[in-house]
Amino acid sequence: MSEVLKDYGRKRNDPASKQLENYAMNAAPSKVLDWMGLGQGQTIMTMSNGCPVANRKDVKTAGRRGPLVVEDIVFFDEWQHFNREKIPERVVHAKGNGAHGFFVVTNDITKYSRAAIFSEIGKETPLFIRFSQVIPEKGGSDTVRDPRGFAIKFYTEEGNWDLVANNTPIFFTRDPQMFISFIHSQKRNPATNLKDSNMQWDFLSLRPESTHQVMYMFGDRGIPASFRTMNGYGSNTFKLVNKDNQAVYCKFHIKCKEVRNLLPEDAQLLAGMEPDFYGRDLYNAIEDGIYPEWMMYIQVMTFEEAENWKFDPFDVTKVWPHGEFPLIPVGKIVLNRNPKNYFAEVEQAAFAPSNIVPGIDFSPDKMLQGRIFAYKDTQLHRLGKNFMKLPINCPYRTKVVNYQVDGESVHEHNDGMPTYYPNSFMGPVEASDLKEHVWPVIGDCKRYEDVTEEKDEDNFTQPGIFWNKVLDQAARTRLVKNIVVSLKDCKEFIQDRAIENFTKVDPEFGRMVRAGVDAEYNVIKDVAPELSQKMKI
Repeated sequence: MSEVLKDYGRKRNDPASKQLENYAMNAAPSKVLDWMGLGQGQTIMTMSNGCPVANRKDVKTAGRRGPLVVEDIVFFDEWQHFNREKIPERVVHAKGNGAHGFFVVTNDITKYSRAAIFSEIGKETPLFIRFSQVIPEKGGSDTVRDPRGFAIKFYTEEGNWDLVANNTPIFFTRDPQMFISFIHSQKRNPATNLKDSNMQWDFLSLRPESTHQVMYMFGDRGIPASFRTMNGYGSNTFKLVNKDNQAVYCKFHIKCKEVRNLLPEDAQLLAGMEPDFYGRDLYNAIEDGIYPEWMMYIQVMTFEEAENWKFDPFDVTKVWPHGEFPLIPVGKIVLNRNPKNYFAEVEQAAFAPSNIVPGIDFSPDKMLQGRIFAYKDTQLHRLGKNFMKLPINCPYRTKVVNYQVDGESVHEHNDGMPTYYPNSFMGPVEASDLKEHVWPVIGDCKRYEDVTEEKDEDNFTQPGIFWNKVLDQAARTRLVKNIVVSLKDCKEFIQDRAIENFTKVDPEFGRMVRAGVDAEYNVIKDVAPELSQKMKI
């Protein structure tokens, strides 16, 4: 058993389980007396229109044994709301938890970015973070082997900046066109509604660029000990622009105080014993005053370096070497307040990489370019066109003024402002002093394949470095064991294709996975000969 699980077993305090008690005790004194059965007055419940409710327990019927009557407006008010109280589940990152906090600048990076959030040392900016799993549904377990979302919304005076990060510095595919198929392959089989190893590994083995992320996910960091003890990475390549309109490319890193992970056997135990382990841990830590902290760093690359670098710096399946592009400290992130209502603040939180501010811009990273569209579009589907007006998403530190009008649930007015541009009646105008960064485009407009006449995308050099220089022998053994557990149930030709990819990373890696799969194969033959005959082993 890991120390993480031992710590969990030793804990006695559980603020999450006392939330209702704390609410009652923190209510107005008269309400507390009522709750304890000692008070006289009571808070009166109402319908959605504010009308007091005389009876909430019984429906109104025509006679004691008669049918329900249409004028039972209390019944209809309750049921009409209940039938609509859920919104569409996120297609990915469905299960998550979040908290409020702040970002404070510790180091000057104004030579790289003019963004107001970085303007001076000591400056604080409020933020909200939503952590999540990627593949599981809302009812899934926190401790499955899966990447984690690490989405940050910074409420700056120039608007909201969303850094929609993950806990891995890389991703499975570099082309956004492949993202949907990747997600489909990792979710449930549409015929059986069960997880399907053949689907999962068929796609992964057919896309060798996924090898780097596969190794990361099946390694020790594939199951973090908590949201508090995992790093975050912007993963994509961004662009920073300074006050002189000079730009560099950038990667964002969010590093925790100490990375801690779960052993697979402990993760399985927790999946049954406490499927909401991460959410409870985050909530309780903040309630107990143990505020999670991370440090933000950036890597920067000049346009000249990007042009001449040995691999595509906009390829999200690769990392930038720290030796050539060292981490530059920027600031500290602290989470210090839990949501008051999960649905309003966590479920309705909407993140999109398209939400940027002056001084932070996009790069030609293909996956980032795809995310610019996809993320906002899915929020429009989930929450409607006015989702940015919800309190959790509202850029409340600046005034939003534009020519967008109407739509579902509009609750403000525009004081009679013109609804078209240009106009002659004092409507808002463009920020003429804000210059967008201009960058050159070279090449033909076409669909570029991974391997072209220009260069090979090289899917195995960095995984080889990860295998040989990042992992020690014990970590390699654990990585192989975790892969074998997942790969052993696949068809043989899929196993062969996956092992071929691992062999290209390092021959020892391929041999170890092959030996592990063969050992599982022999166990089935020896222990269950009748089953093996049916499986034609």
